[in-house]
Amino acid sequence: VQLVESGGGLVQAGGSLTLSCAASGDIGVSWLMGWYRQGYGQKRELVAQIDGDGVKGYGQSVEGRVTISMTKNTLYLQLKSLELEDTGVYFCKHAAPRRPDSWGQGTQVTVSS
Repeated sequence: VQLVESGGGLVQAGGSLTLSCAASGDIGVSWLMGWYRQGYGQKRELVAQIDGDGVKGYGQSVEGRVTISMTKNTLYLQLKSLELEDTGVYFCKHAAPRRPDSWGQGTQVTVSS
């Protein structure tokens, strides 16, 4: 599976942004897709994930401020009430049984004060 993220950019604190991740290839049936982010000098952390049954999960630091959704092999992440700490590179990930994980190249989100 190939993943291409888009939608990142510079946004003021308190603003909103929607990220997209286009998945090409066979994503399988029992898949799990998610958004991760990595701030400068920080570990990559889970932001949100969704599986083939539509079950969603969110990281503690963003819960209530982000929404993950999946439509026709495109994964979305709606971010609102952005904070300076949300700055980082956002990556899309695909996982499925008996297949290696796939990652996108990432899209930069910068929140300014």
